[in-house]
Amino acid sequence: MADRTPRDGDGTSRRDGDGIKTFPFPVDLSLSGVGVQVGSMDPYRTWHADVPLERVHRIDFHVVMLFDGGPVTHMIDFAEYEVSDGDLLWIRPGQVHRFSRSSGYRGTVLAMQPGFLPRATVEATGLYRYDLPPLLRPDAAQLVGLRHSLDQLEREYTDTETLPLALHTAVLRHSLTAFLIRLAHLADGTPESERRPTDTTFTRFREAVEEHFATNHSVSAYADSLGYSRRTLVRAVRAATGETPKGFIDKRVVLEAKRLLAHSDMPIGRIGAAVGFPDAANFSKFFQLHTGTTPVAFRAELR
Repeated sequence: MADRTPRDGDGTSRRDGDGIKTFPFPVDLSLSGVGVQVGSMDPYRTWHADVPLERVHRIDFHVVMLFDGGPVTHMIDFAEYEVSDGDLLWIRPGQVHRFSRSSGYRGTVLAMQPGFLPRATVEATGLYRYDLPPLLRPDAAQLVGLRHSLDQLEREYTDTETLPLALHTAVLRHSLTAFLIRLAHLADGTPESERRPTDTTFTRFREAVEEHFATNHSVSAYADSLGYSRRTLVRAVRAATGETPKGFIDKRVVLEAKRLLAHSDMPIGRIGAAVGFPDAANFSKFFQLHTGTTPVAFRAELR
């Protein structure tokens, strides 16, 4: 894919309050302005002139990279993944990641804007399964199917002349769905996929937590806002993840705290406030309870 700089409405990437660059999906740079991009990986491209890819950053869209080269080491949310020819990396919105300085980024990259596909497809393909690992290793037959499906999607993406825009977009959605179904089938083969959350109750809860975890840690409040009883919510979350709603919320809060501690220079107190703990002492207790270390020690260990 050619050098592109994802832009906000004013034409620039944005820097969140935590100091980490967040790159939005570049609709204005997508062919025909549709919510998907497909093209070749360029190991030397940058998202933004003053922010090299080897620095940590966020994206607010999905990226799937199918590799023809490697090995490459890519960091996603504190885990290093070594990727080689025939492997896929699936980076989801909001995840902090970092490219390595390597010419091994060769293959095809797919970028997809949230909201491009209908909810039923999103649920069926597990687009927001943050519990699944980003690295996928298809067998030979699966890889052939994935490459064929992605090639077809790229052909439809670049063919902007055959159909009117509305029909072109519809065909893209169908082609993208076909690829993601293959990808979801591959992800289903991982040990982490044994409990697949297809229940709408859990899906709505997960989306609500993603939006409000920084200010709302109450299971009852989520249940009330979603129109479920606490018992219904507990049953749905346990079936989908094997843990309680409170455990799910706390895990999301801890992940965000780790991201901010590792990748920003925000003071500990401000980080606590950013994830819903106005009192720094309470934040430190919460963090140590869930990680076994203090925020100060966690940050020091990574620097």
